[in-house]
Amino acid sequence: MTPPPPQPPPSGPNPAADSAADPRPGPGPLVVLFGATAGALGQDLGSDETDLILLVWQVVEPRSRQVGTLHKSLVRAEAAALSPQCREASGLSADSLARAEPLDKVLQQFSQLVSGDVALLGGGPYMLCTDGQQLLRQVLHPEASRKNLALPDTFFSFYDLRREFHVQHPSTRPARDLTVATMAQDLGLETDATEDDFGVWEVKTMVAVILHLLDGPRGQLFSKPEVVKQKYETGPCSKADVVDSETVVRARGLPWQSSDQDVARFFTGLNIARGGVALCLNAQGRRNGEALIRFVDSEQRDLALQRHKHHMGVRYIEVYKATGEEFVKIAGGTSLEVARFLSREDQVILRLRGLPFSAGPADVLGFLGPECPVTGGADGLLFVRHPDGRPTGDAFALFACEELAQAALRRHKGTLGKRYIELFRSTAAEVQQVLNRYASSPLLPTLTAPLLPIPFPLAAGTGRDCVRLRGLPYTATIEDILSFLGEAAADIRPHGVHMVLNQQGRPSGDAFIQMTSAERALAAAQRCHKKAMKERYVEVVPCSTEEMSHVLMGGTLGRSGMSPPPCKLPSLLPAARVPAAPTPVAYYPGPATQLYMNYTAYYPSPPVSPTTVGYLTTPPAALASAPTSVLSQPGALVRMQGVPYTAGMKDLLSIFQAYQLAPDDYTSLMPVGDPPRTVLQASKEWVCL
Repeated sequence: MTPPPPQPPPSGPNPAADSAADPRPGPGPLVVLFGATAGALGQDLGSDETDLILLVWQVVEPRSRQVGTLHKSLVRAEAAALSPQCREASGLSADSLARAEPLDKVLQQFSQLVSGDVALLGGGPYMLCTDGQQLLRQVLHPEASRKNLALPDTFFSFYDLRREFHVQHPSTRPARDLTVATMAQDLGLETDATEDDFGVWEVKTMVAVILHLLDGPRGQLFSKPEVVKQKYETGPCSKADVVDSETVVRARGLPWQSSDQDVARFFTGLNIARGGVALCLNAQGRRNGEALIRFVDSEQRDLALQRHKHHMGVRYIEVYKATGEEFVKIAGGTSLEVARFLSREDQVILRLRGLPFSAGPADVLGFLGPECPVTGGADGLLFVRHPDGRPTGDAFALFACEELAQAALRRHKGTLGKRYIELFRSTAAEVQQVLNRYASSPLLPTLTAPLLPIPFPLAAGTGRDCVRLRGLPYTATIEDILSFLGEAAADIRPHGVHMVLNQQGRPSGDAFIQMTSAERALAAAQRCHKKAMKERYVEVVPCSTEEMSHVLMGGTLGRSGMSPPPCKLPSLLPAARVPAAPTPVAYYPGPATQLYMNYTAYYPSPPVSPTTVGYLTTPPAALASAPTSVLSQPGALVRMQGVPYTAGMKDLLSIFQAYQLAPDDYTSLMPVGDPPRTVLQASKEWVCL
């Protein structure tokens, strides 16, 4: 484009000469930039994840007060559908956008035209200036990330005209509530009301506001640009850190394999604090699809909340407010060993899982090989151990760059000894969580609430007077089930609702209901089968009390029939006397007093007990010395092998909370007759009477 003809120097004061004589350095050339998407406009720009369709810009030279040529460029959008708000405000159509250039071509033209205009106005490095932060942080950076486009460095720093206006006029409304129209109105500027070209009026008015601000007292005007971080910085977090709750969000629905870098890319354009991505783990130490993200200030957090239900791949991510306490609980730690391990900056962390318990630093370094050296050698490895020093099979490794980490990830499921090793990307917060979990876990885990036998048995029978509910939501409660059954809930027997839990003590999605008769059970099944509960359909199938008791005792119901519970498998009890089939008993938390109890059965032992529990024949000597009330039923002697040496009487008693023991009679626990031991050496096997 041809430059405008030079203007004669005006009479009176010379702005360029005044600027050159001013000892305070002024800002360089400013590129006033306006943009719009195919969806929401204004404060909600970019909140609906729609593509950019328009860019309008003009160069301003603050020192000479000269203005370059105004440019306008349409951008081709992948989804050409325009929202009613955008269609009304812009007057654009899908046909005009279909003939436009794609975003990468428009950005190339933008750089070339801006460089030419800046050169005509005197040259020098230029800076973008926008109305608010949404255009760059919420539109350009996220869209470039989705399309794998590399933005020029000029898009990583800019001036927010609203903030600059508020610096010089602090008595007006807050910066976030300002608009181009309100700024011009507060300054008393006359605007061209006849300009109906979308985007042109906004840029011309922004230029007029900038020139008016430059004529006033400078102070800190256009001296501190906004910065967009190009790279997420990892780092540790301490339990003693105080995190502002106005800077933290929770992201839910993340893919299981996502890393902290993937989360940072989802929030690209926003400044995440150093070490501000904390991936959450479940009770088994695996990622649960949630993360807590800490931003540098509350303004960034508010912009992050606008990305609620934006997409990461094919999944939409939910974004909610969170608290600083939640972030510190997940990401914080107190271990000096972990602090030293994470003190190295700009390191890529990998997690190794499934290591042999005998593996040491030399074995892990040999497994990774010389092509992917660990930072610091053995000092760059952190082995996760139980409180008593036993290895868990997990370890973390540091690598100096992404290339070395990628080389190490190619060893995923490689073998070390006779075991295959899993390698994953990890984070500083995950290191803290894993170490905190193992450091605080007891040697013998206990149940969350004592389980007591209910005072009445489940009457056995073959009549199909029960119904089985399959596919319940995991959050379903007893009240939800009663509401789901509707009128049929009046036909439930007292204490007739049985929730089936899995081995971790969590709802499995199944439940059994005891009805007053087989006819009532069949009617309830016909009425409620495949009825919806919380957006899930639930199968309701008639069954017998025997089948219900079978599942509650640990067995399964399949199409080929009933599979026996583990306690009744002969192969699990070699050389052991199997007791007669006991009366089915269900267990529920002791404090519960409501009519329909939420309970299940654990048989032969709660899931936290050692796996080597077996029923043995009671020795005659034990029968003679033990109370008759304890040994009144067959098979009352249980042998436990593999108990940690540091386990005490309290740890052993906690395992049998669900059984009819005499807890006051501690003499019923005795060590097995092993060879003589020293005073400091405890027995490894115990017998419970």
